[in-house]
Amino acid sequence: MAVAVGTPPRLCDVLQVLRVERDQCLQELSRESAEHPAPGCRGLWDNTSCWPSSALGQTVEVACPRFLWMLVGRNGSMFRNCTQGGWSETFPRPDLACGVNVNDSSSEKRYQYLLKLKVMYTVGYSSSLAMLLVALSILCAFRRLHCTRNYIHMHLFVSFILRALSNFIKDAVLFSSDDATHCDAHRVGCKLVMIFFQYCIMANYSWLLVEGLYLHTLLVISFFSERKWLQGFVALGWGSPAIFVASWAVTRHFLEDVGCWDVNANASIWWVIRGPVILSILINFILFINILRILMRKLRTQETRGNEVNHYKRLAKSTLLLIPLFGIHYIIFAFSPEDAMEVQLFFELALGSFQGLVVAILYCFLNGEVQLEVQKKWRQWHLRELPSRPVAPSSSFSSGIKASPSEQSRATRSTSVI
Repeated sequence: MAVAVGTPPRLCDVLQVLRVERDQCLQELSRESAEHPAPGCRGLWDNTSCWPSSALGQTVEVACPRFLWMLVGRNGSMFRNCTQGGWSETFPRPDLACGVNVNDSSSEKRYQYLLKLKVMYTVGYSSSLAMLLVALSILCAFRRLHCTRNYIHMHLFVSFILRALSNFIKDAVLFSSDDATHCDAHRVGCKLVMIFFQYCIMANYSWLLVEGLYLHTLLVISFFSERKWLQGFVALGWGSPAIFVASWAVTRHFLEDVGCWDVNANASIWWVIRGPVILSILINFILFINILRILMRKLRTQETRGNEVNHYKRLAKSTLLLIPLFGIHYIIFAFSPEDAMEVQLFFELALGSFQGLVVAILYCFLNGEVQLEVQKKWRQWHLRELPSRPVAPSSSFSSGIKASPSEQSRATRSTSVI
């Protein structure tokens, strides 16, 4: 998910904030001078802060510029005196008043950390994307693998593929070179990219929930229409994220239309997306506990046939691993302080980028049915590729010698192995 702190503000965002504050300041100063013309120091916009009109001898206090808060995340105050010669210099200096330490090397260290993190999750998403595409192709290619269970796996693969692609698109937009003359045109596309990114994240968690719901349904309901349930699962997996992301986008547009929507300063708006994700993880965890209980009961009472038990156990191994592996860290860091932000970034970006790889391995490459179908196809292809060559006698005497039954049997077995 997008993180509130950790991504440096883009030049376009800073320029937009400065432009908005400048326009507001000039309007207020114009209205102030028209209503209360007074001697002393006239209102001033000094390119970063707005100073209201003041009488001689007074000291005026204003808050630090908002763009500095975007850079350092700290608030402060600055002062000017109104003297006979006009406004005095700002004191203390803006860098001191607003917490900008020009000699601090921590920002450089943080930048290097984020750069290494970016390399790690780029490798993770790339490997996940490649393996997911292979796994999806395998499940699509073999007709015998077409069933409700694998259809759900395929939707989960697509959600992870979209998550990886949306992350690459987001990085291409956020880390592109800024051109101040194209800020307005660029910002609309940037917001659309963030909306798509948030949708892919939510859809990914929704399909993890569908995996848990499907396994739970198999264990609880003896007979049900898998086609109708699949339609409901598709609506839940792709439809519900669209509702929440659309609500977030509308709320963000009217209440916090700042920058590219990649920084979430207003926590209440961010909960429009964070809340449903946490709820889906909690539901999955409850299903996880109940699935374990049902499986233990079925195995203990032996009320299920051996084939069904093996089928449930195979499906449960993968699903029960995914539920805690892909959800617990999100709940933990949803309520974590800002001090744990670097750890959160590591879990969400570096380790989270390899989740698609794990899913492809569990649901496809380690799947016994998939392995059997691939082996059958390989043997068929291998037999077609073998050249048809006649069997020649090894010597002139062999034509008159008849092979024993045991030798004929061994020859037949060796041919069948090929």
